[in-house]
Amino acid sequence: MVKQTNDVLSGFGTTIFEVMSKLAMKHKAINLGQGFPDEDGPEDIRAMAAKGLMEGPNQYPPMMGTPALRQAVADANQRFYGIAVHSDSGVLITSGATEALTDCLMALINPGDEVVLLEPLYDCYLPLVLRAGGIPKFVRLDPPHWNLDEERLRKAFSSKTKLVLLNNPMNPTGKVFSLQELELLADLILEHDAYAVCDEVYEHIVFGLNRHIPLATLPGMGDRTVRIGSAGKTFSLTGWKVGYITGAEELIGRIAKAHQFITFTTVPALQNAVAFGLAKDDFFYEQLRISMQSKRDFFRNGLRAIGFNTADCDGTYFLNADISSIGYQGTDEEFCRLITTEAGVAALPVSAFYASEGAKTNFVRFCFCKREDVLEEAIRKLGDFFADK
Repeated sequence: MVKQTNDVLSGFGTTIFEVMSKLAMKHKAINLGQGFPDEDGPEDIRAMAAKGLMEGPNQYPPMMGTPALRQAVADANQRFYGIAVHSDSGVLITSGATEALTDCLMALINPGDEVVLLEPLYDCYLPLVLRAGGIPKFVRLDPPHWNLDEERLRKAFSSKTKLVLLNNPMNPTGKVFSLQELELLADLILEHDAYAVCDEVYEHIVFGLNRHIPLATLPGMGDRTVRIGSAGKTFSLTGWKVGYITGAEELIGRIAKAHQFITFTTVPALQNAVAFGLAKDDFFYEQLRISMQSKRDFFRNGLRAIGFNTADCDGTYFLNADISSIGYQGTDEEFCRLITTEAGVAALPVSAFYASEGAKTNFVRFCFCKREDVLEEAIRKLGDFFADK
């Protein structure tokens, strides 16, 4: 008899991102399913990385991260949000935001602790919580407005609540949480003496009059909140996998003990290049926001011209479309397979991001952080396909 392997992670199978990406490759479809830009980030940042690789050092940097990047992250927290942290003790550099999440959950959760998760949720959250021994408590947000329901949220908290995992701005919804919603969350976290782990990788991709408000800036939350950022999302360099965690010294110290046994450190040349990037002027960050908002508007207008209704999208790379608005009666997964194989455009079923019962299955997620000509071709293909139906 072969002994059973770990049944927590293996029970999830292959992620929907991998499944749909392989299907897109097989049918040569435009892949608007997986969330990464189709153009590399700023040339000057990449040049700094190349210079660092050639000139060195290329040996282990400090476990907490290079001094240059830790200082740059601390400076960015102060610059954008007025958050004061010490670069030596309040910042931890990781190999991407997923590692950062893993470090936080492994460090803060004990078996049997309850973790509040807002869904639809990014695909790695639930496996990581379960692997750490946590018990998930889901709070469902529904399209098209993705409102945070107070009654649902309150029911998710109990005396066993250890932490809340908050994604803001939120993938896959494109939601940016309001001050009122964040105040409600903060009140419940304080009432139940819990922690908050905030995945804020899309912090600089927020549209219109909306503004990103870190939960850590609310009264009483500074000592019980860690916030996670990502160079991949801010600089369109997702393959670099450079993330950072900011928080109170005591929390960062605990999380660093998990980090030392997971990746220990991250490529020093990439770290220092990201430090250079974080110091870019306000024009860069404003152009990032304007560029992504323009792509959202272009793609949303194209979908609406075909006949799709779309859900609210106030940030991130992602726009969700209602497949029932064009008369499609099947499931969202069937729809995604159909348009990938027949129309030549790949998307993701939003139902794949829900774990609890009662989720709507008539929305699909498109990624719009692509060149305009790619988005235009995707709209043309979808328009041609549905014009014949």
